Amino acid sequence: MQQLILLIVALPFFAALIIQVLPHRLGRRAATVSLVVGWLVLLLAAVGLSLALEGNQAIEARLYDDVAVLRIDPLAAVMILVISAISLIVSHYSVRYMVEEPGYRRFFALLSAMTGVLLLMVSAGDLLTLLVAWHLVGVLLYFLLAFDTRSKSASRYALWTWMTFRFGDLPLILAAVLLYQAFDSWSFVEIFRQLAAAPDTRTIFDLRLVDVAGGLIAVAAFARSAQFFLHTWLPYTMSGPTPVSALMHAGIVNAGGFLVNRFAPVFVETSGVMHWMFVVGLATAVIGSVLMLAQSDIKKALGYSTMGQMGFMIMECGLGAFSLAIYHLIAHGLFKGTLFLGAGGVIHEARKSDGVPKDPMYGFIVEKNTAPSRKPWLLMAGLTLIVPAAILLGAHWLVAQDFYQKQGAVVLLFFGWVTGAQLIFSAYRMGNAKLGRLFAQVVISFAIVILGYSMIGHAFDTFLFPDEVFRASIYAAAEIDVLWFDLLVMVVTVIIVAGWLHTYYHERNGRRTGKIFSHLRFSLYVAISREFYVGDIYAWLARHLERLSVRLNVWMRWV
Repeated sequence: MQQLILLIVALPFFAALIIQVLPHRLGRRAATVSLVVGWLVLLLAAVGLSLALEGNQAIEARLYDDVAVLRIDPLAAVMILVISAISLIVSHYSVRYMVEEPGYRRFFALLSAMTGVLLLMVSAGDLLTLLVAWHLVGVLLYFLLAFDTRSKSASRYALWTWMTFRFGDLPLILAAVLLYQAFDSWSFVEIFRQLAAAPDTRTIFDLRLVDVAGGLIAVAAFARSAQFFLHTWLPYTMSGPTPVSALMHAGIVNAGGFLVNRFAPVFVETSGVMHWMFVVGLATAVIGSVLMLAQSDIKKALGYSTMGQMGFMIMECGLGAFSLAIYHLIAHGLFKGTLFLGAGGVIHEARKSDGVPKDPMYGFIVEKNTAPSRKPWLLMAGLTLIVPAAILLGAHWLVAQDFYQKQGAVVLLFFGWVTGAQLIFSAYRMGNAKLGRLFAQVVISFAIVILGYSMIGHAFDTFLFPDEVFRASIYAAAEIDVLWFDLLVMVVTVIIVAGWLHTYYHERNGRRTGKIFSHLRFSLYVAISREFYVGDIYAWLARHLERLSVRLNVWMRWV
């Protein structure tokens, strides 16, 4: 079985080496080498996942004691299959898409190398191997994003991405050093074993090791998964080839969620860091979704959409739903990869004709029209509040009766309720002649999605973390004082319900908001259009750092 994991990791590097060493003999057949190897890796990945599903022990290959360890456990088996599948899809798409590019062979060499590095990262069984792979992902992504050397914008934002990734590498390196100093081992298995036996181990300044290491690892995950204030590289890296954008948004940006899951035994001992993950993820999810709605460029909108989804993924980790975050990143990766690969065709067709019939759906979404007559607002308001709650409670009760005893699960239910209610509210606002049928479709589709999400999420939970005690401890680490939690949920619920009722009533009676609200809405629109001034702040900092460097050079007489 050791040969299995070695082949999975080594084959993509072998393909990249063959393509690079034999450029003249291969020519356009470089794509064929990449595709053949991609299919082999996908088949081997399926074998590895099947072995993990059968309950076999983790497959491990040690090249040197506790360094250079490759390991296929349930988490690695799932991620290996996802990476190999997405990489193969992107490779197939690139065969024709990149055929007219001068660096055709170089692209497939880089793509194969990136696949190998990603597989090495998720199968790393020790800290040093993880750090090497984590760093190489950023390096190879720089070359892929700056593939078109004639494009100044591509080179600029590729460098921007590389710098953000390097900023995120430093906390991970520091965390690795602290863990090694404390436990005298690079192996994840040994580190987590000693950590469970002595969770109160102290480190520099007599601080708890789990708090310091967990905080550093969380910052590294924030940088790699484009959390707020570290997100600017993601929506602006659209000048690179479309296949690279698909691979980045479908796979590479998910590294933050994987990193948190890999270090789950660390986070389970530090509630404070998990609470910060929830706050940062929630802010990123809201801000990313808002900025997505304000974009006119389809690719940039997809970039901010990815930012919002990554925020939700980190928020799930902060709630203790680690396995649900893995399912989320898989579903989002497949969905977003499809959107990016199809974006070019959509843009091309839209230039000729949008092809959208002018029906009530078009008028509501594009022209922002609402129907003059709708069902009674009080009835629809009641349905908006009750129906999603009933579906959510029923679906989760069928899957796990003790689901409501966890605070993190309650918060996830709350967000699901808000989403479902917003769907029903949108159906009310459309108000076409067949509102009943539309409402039924919305409810049925929502019920199917929630039931599937609940069942699959529970299956991932038991597969990735088979120890029931450990699963319970993850949720327990994310909990806060019960009084504050209940008070917070009630306050937010009252605010949201009041907002819905206010909107229902005013839409029904055709009333407009006052001048103060109009001014606030205009100010908010300006802030959103400027992307909350984050780019302006970074530009201001860059100018002042440049001026400071010039003064230092003059003062030190270096120029």
